[in-house]
Amino acid sequence: MGGDGTAARGAKAYEAAGITVTFDAGICRHAAECVRGLPAVFDTGRRPWISPDAAPATAVAEVVRRCPTGALRYRLADAEGTDGGAASDE
Repeated sequence: MGGDGTAARGAKAYEAAGITVTFDAGICRHAAECVRGLPAVFDTGRRPWISPDAAPATAVAEVVRRCPTGALRYRLADAEGTDGGAASDE
């Protein structure tokens, strides 16, 4: 997500109470940290494949931080102006 609260270019946002998760397919390398970490939230056989309301926001944020490419990012509803996810190599 950009510093102004917008999703990164090409990223799709998935909202739930307490957290918004964004996914940028253009930089994903399919390491599957998300799918292994929280299969109830990240299920590639389901559409939409990300259901952030299927687990507590803190658990979703923890798994998103494991994304090695930064394709997944999050914003907690009570953390105005913060951005989470793996660091990118930019």
